[in-house]
Amino acid sequence: MHPSPKQKSTLIVAALACGLVHATAAQADGNNAAKIKRGALLVAAGDCVTCHTPFKMGANGPEKDMARGLSGHPEQLKPGSPPKLDGDWNWAGSATMTAFVGPWGTSFAANLTPDRETGIGSWKEKDFVQAMRTGKHVGVARPIMPPMPWQAIGQLPDSDLHAIYAYLQAQPAVKNKVPDYAPPANATAKAGGGKNPG
Repeated sequence: MHPSPKQKSTLIVAALACGLVHATAAQADGNNAAKIKRGALLVAAGDCVTCHTPFKMGANGPEKDMARGLSGHPEQLKPGSPPKLDGDWNWAGSATMTAFVGPWGTSFAANLTPDRETGIGSWKEKDFVQAMRTGKHVGVARPIMPPMPWQAIGQLPDSDLHAIYAYLQAQPAVKNKVPDYAPPANATAKAGGGKNPG
């Protein structure tokens, strides 16, 4: 049995449509791969791993724990009292390089992995861009505290921020609830309770 000219036309159109869909999907995958690659370059250049990945003890001393890459300050690690600061030494970092204290209070490196509960997995791309542009958590909530250099990152073009977001979303999700920001002791005393902003 031979297909009619109309059936042949339908088959040709269907085959072309499948080919175009496949080509478009492949092109989209290629574009996303290029975006993720660009994001990886920007994350490396920004040295995000230094603050957002905790240390572990390795064979040659402290090293970054890449199994917890970009997951922020370890939730099980409760830092003790921070050192006394003065005018000459006005900020300090923890041994894990994921907690910091200064005139702003105590801040903890955020979980940047795509875990939906404890990381940025539920953030939309626009939330990430807004956060980097405004210095507000999810673009609308509490301030992003030092030493996070959101002011510099926020100067990047949209395409670079989209690339960073794509790279972060492509990383393994790590469940790790980072402690809440703690305001400075003098602000806590003045506020009469020490509730976190935002």
